Amino acid sequence: MQPQEDRKRVMIEGVNPEIDGGRYPIKRTVGETVEVGADIFADGHDAISAVLLHRKETESQWTETPMEFLVNDRWKGFFVVNEIGRYVYTLESWVDHFQTWQRDLVKKVDAGQDVSVDLRVGAEIVADAIPRASVVDAKRLKEWATNLKSSRDLKDRVHAAADEALKLLMARYPYREFATRYEKELRVVVDRTRARYSAWYEMFPRSCTDAAGRHGTFKDCEIRLPYIAQMGFDVLYLPPVHPVGRTHRKGRNNAPVASPGDPGSPWAIGSEAGGHKAVHPRLGTLKDFRNLVSRASEQGVEVALDIAFQCAPDHPYVKKHPEWFRQRPDGTIQYAENPPKKYQDIYPINFETENWRALWEELKGVFLFWIDQGVRIFRVDNPHTKSFSFWEWVIAEVKRDYPEVIFLSEAFTRPKVMYRLAKLGFTQSYTYFAWRNTKWEITRYFNELCRSEVREFFRPNLWPNTPDILTEYLQMGGRPAFVVRSVLAATLGANYGIYGPAFELCENSPKEFGSEEYLDSEKYEIKNWNIESPGSLQGLLGRINRIRRENSALQSDWSLQFHPVDNEQLICYSKNTKDYSNIVLVIVNLDPHHTHSGWLELPIKDWGLEPTRSYQVHDLLSDARYLWHGSRNYIELDPQIVAAHIFRLRRRVRTERDFDYFM
Repeated sequence: MQPQEDRKRVMIEGVNPEIDGGRYPIKRTVGETVEVGADIFADGHDAISAVLLHRKETESQWTETPMEFLVNDRWKGFFVVNEIGRYVYTLESWVDHFQTWQRDLVKKVDAGQDVSVDLRVGAEIVADAIPRASVVDAKRLKEWATNLKSSRDLKDRVHAAADEALKLLMARYPYREFATRYEKELRVVVDRTRARYSAWYEMFPRSCTDAAGRHGTFKDCEIRLPYIAQMGFDVLYLPPVHPVGRTHRKGRNNAPVASPGDPGSPWAIGSEAGGHKAVHPRLGTLKDFRNLVSRASEQGVEVALDIAFQCAPDHPYVKKHPEWFRQRPDGTIQYAENPPKKYQDIYPINFETENWRALWEELKGVFLFWIDQGVRIFRVDNPHTKSFSFWEWVIAEVKRDYPEVIFLSEAFTRPKVMYRLAKLGFTQSYTYFAWRNTKWEITRYFNELCRSEVREFFRPNLWPNTPDILTEYLQMGGRPAFVVRSVLAATLGANYGIYGPAFELCENSPKEFGSEEYLDSEKYEIKNWNIESPGSLQGLLGRINRIRRENSALQSDWSLQFHPVDNEQLICYSKNTKDYSNIVLVIVNLDPHHTHSGWLELPIKDWGLEPTRSYQVHDLLSDARYLWHGSRNYIELDPQIVAAHIFRLRRRVRTERDFDYFM
């Protein structure tokens, strides 16, 4: 190895966050902080300085933020992202000769050593900074340098040398010719607030009907909007609204042969009426769809659309671009399979086609078409069965011109695949929440999502049910199970959703024992839901969503902390704002059948509560208030009465007149 002419002495390593060596960006939303840590050190004993460099990707000028030394060569710095788009950050560090000199001078003085020569050395270091300084500061530096090497009293010169004002002035103009710049420029994707905090409601437009068997329309959906808004949901997610194929159409309960009048699966996309850029004629027109988007916005609700890149045999793509599908030796096109299951009504797209460039552009055009109709949120069906490279490309292409667009990944697959899709650009991701039911499972999983590096790139969106998933817990637990899962979803995650009206009406009948398929699934038939049923959870859901809106601690994930309870059927956790002005404590009975009690331990000192004084816990679900003392308190929950508490902790405050109140 040949020696190089390199006088850079500082090493920068162990940078965090840095996803896969900088291959992928981290995620933030507008107004959030990017905190960066790194191991920074140099040879010898010289002092060093470091800065965090950051800028918008479209800008060329870096902004510098000083980094702070922590311990054991670890440094940290931070910056706030204030706009949607992409940011870039890196680090720079250098040996700081002035700091070294000032630090050592103080030590020598304390040891009684002669520092007359050292003061002259300092004068030279200060004088060296003059050419780098502004006119005003250059004059001040010149005066300081003159004083340090003057014949004034030694004590006065030492006092001047140690002056904090001189340290701050020199920090503006450090000598950085041999500074080390971190070799990577790391990226941040900054999304709008709804990417971090949202409540989704999934609804089939064709089932927005007041008469059994009648096909609902977009105008019927408009009538349903106040119901959704009153429950506090801010995203209305619609399954595919496109024409449904007729060839091999599935019947009720996924029967291989449809009966006359069966509407088929909305995910079997395409017919003579059009494909992914068309709407089902029985739903209405594109104008009707745009009106729905507009009316929803007036209610504070944003419409999200399902994008499923697959085709019915009748889809126009099949005739126009047969090369986009896999051809079988008998001349037929390969339909979708998950052996032994067969989906003859769906043709998967072949991403290995030689005509892939045209395919990619066409699929990008699908997103752009619906963006033109006013959609800015897309739930993507089964993205793990499509090309990773395609997703990285198409998401970047769309967000380049429409950075406000949100992509939700519906990928119930292996963890590494789910995480890769998030890294590639998906804004939010489905999770395994539906199947995490015990305290151990929930605690372990959410510590991974919220307290490890995963949180830097993976935004969870929690769904207790979907049209495909009716878990055994919901099947067996009755109404209390739906209460438990709604509280968990809405408070463990800042983003959550439900498939309704099945959820609020506690629909829990499986197709058969051991199946997670619904009996008489809405995927294959039009449902006539009685949304005004007296047993509906709509009131509870509205209360939970109001609690989320009124408590900013529940609008992000990273503060999630679990607390000990001496009963495995009780789970306790909290979320808080950075200044602890808003602390929300949640206790849930995970057993939907039996009453459970236990003692919980809370970190009240961390929350700024005095151990010797009482504090109030206000149950935001029932409006009940309790006075608690100390860190250890008793809890009891009967799921038939109340399955959970959502407490807001309120501190005791004493006024000048010795009057106590809670805030």
